[in-house]
Amino acid sequence: MKTKTVEHIPEKKTKLVKELIDLIKNKKTILIASIKNLPASQFQEIGKKLRDKAIIKFPKKNLIFRSIDNSGNEAVKELKEQIKDSMAILFSDLDSFDLALELVKNKNPAKAKVGQVAPLDIEVEAGMTDLIPGPAISELGAVGVKTKVTNSKLEIISNKIIVKEGEKISQGVADVMAKLDIKPFSIGFIPLSAFDTKEGKLYLDIQINREGTLEELKSAYGKSLPFAVGIGYICEDTIKLLIGKAGMHEKALEKILDKKEEKTEEKKEDIKSEENTQENKTGEETK
Repeated sequence: MKTKTVEHIPEKKTKLVKELIDLIKNKKTILIASIKNLPASQFQEIGKKLRDKAIIKFPKKNLIFRSIDNSGNEAVKELKEQIKDSMAILFSDLDSFDLALELVKNKNPAKAKVGQVAPLDIEVEAGMTDLIPGPAISELGAVGVKTKVTNSKLEIISNKIIVKEGEKISQGVADVMAKLDIKPFSIGFIPLSAFDTKEGKLYLDIQINREGTLEELKSAYGKSLPFAVGIGYICEDTIKLLIGKAGMHEKALEKILDKKEEKTEEKKEDIKSEENTQENKTGEETK
């Protein structure tokens, strides 16, 4: 009869699984973030900044899977499909999107590498540089940047887009950006998905764009205010405009009424004039 062998799990792994189970049970948010191509120094720096806001773990997939399976929370198992390689798992009492925002805020600028795709148009702005005349002149000229020598330093004469959004960065462009200390990329934890253990909700494809969202809100506000005034919606933001609009309407009505009164008076004068003319004719005929 064959005997079943029981796999011995090292005590260190057992403790980690127990710790992960406790975190799954007690923390509001479990967030999956990509740390691909993130230098160890950057990882440690971000970890220090988030120390009071989240607990960061980087367990092997089999250990986190085992922890999820033994957590007693069936809904959290949905998160297993989102866990891939080169990912960190964050546990926090913050809301999922608040935690994702913290990750975005803690990204650092990074230099461009050859072959990377430009996230937007990358422009070299006109102005003085710390570069001295020499090979730098031809290097800048090779990517279309015009320069002149001013006080023994290179001055860029005019703005120049050296790579457009979506284009791959060449060696020459990467070298120029390095010389000018242009850092078009940002590195850090990239929030991908999160699970709210209290609500039992899974959030996928988390996108945090503060600047873009603010611009959208400004645009929406700019459109909503005239619309609210147009339909006569009364609130703190519209009341002054509505009063001003009412005042303009009042003046317009006064002008219309004044014109009507003038026309009425003119008609009366015309009628009187006609009556007087008629009387004069009648008097002359009588004579």
